[in-house]
Amino acid sequence: MEKACFSVPEFKNCYQKLQRSVSVSGKSQSTLTNYARCLSHLVLYFKCSPLDLDEEQILDYLHVLKSKNKTPSESFFKHTVYGLRYLYRIYDLETKRIVLPEIKRSNKLPVVLSQNEVKQILKTPKLLKHRLILALLYGCGLRCFELRNLQLKDLDFDRKTLHVRQGKGRKDRYVPLSAILIRGLTRYIAAEHPGQWVFNGNDKTGKAVPLSTRGVQWVVREAKKHSGIAKEISSHSFRHSYATHLLEMGLDIMSIKDLLGHADIQTTLVYLHVAQLGRQKPFSPLDRLYSE
Repeated sequence: MEKACFSVPEFKNCYQKLQRSVSVSGKSQSTLTNYARCLSHLVLYFKCSPLDLDEEQILDYLHVLKSKNKTPSESFFKHTVYGLRYLYRIYDLETKRIVLPEIKRSNKLPVVLSQNEVKQILKTPKLLKHRLILALLYGCGLRCFELRNLQLKDLDFDRKTLHVRQGKGRKDRYVPLSAILIRGLTRYIAAEHPGQWVFNGNDKTGKAVPLSTRGVQWVVREAKKHSGIAKEISSHSFRHSYATHLLEMGLDIMSIKDLLGHADIQTTLVYLHVAQLGRQKPFSPLDRLYSE
């Protein structure tokens, strides 16, 4: 029997309940956007409410996401499952929540730039603004949205600190601001007069808004292209490199956890697997084999 069409008012009511629950739980706007986007795809696929689907239909859909060649990314699958869990919790549909698969933490290690590669990529952009975007991602370990939301009032040059407001999990934190960044930011602000946000973009009306995610990604992509570095680099690679280099330079893991704004130390411990630490630095036997 064909399901009834999912009406606009029903969808709106469903979205509003999801929005309220995500907001009350303290999760970010991006979480809501990801959940709503993935659930919208589900609605369009079946042309009915997710609440009307049985367990077999849900599992079939998730199988399609996993098995098709041109499917959305792994994160799309993950957010579909998380979004459904949230929705079923709101409507007290415990049996449907149980059938959903467990999302295991990825065992992939992060891409980390060497210190020389960081120097190389930071000097690549011609514009000071673009060099500062990369330098702040690395020098302060910022997430992309934290960089985009950075305001002039968050820069404290006297105390050499940067105030990260409402990071992931809506947590504030302070991170050290290097003298090199302070000199660059001082020059940039004097020349560009950015206004409210450190890095401005413009909306369709020409109104100043924070620089877009796409804008940050473009800066990273262009710098990688012209630096000649072969590694797969994203804006988050600078944050991974920040944490790894601090660890290699002797900073303790708990301090790094606080600087990154991690809620769980397990998230920070991944850098122990990529940092070159220990009583003796790891080496290849080829180095010793031919050292004589």
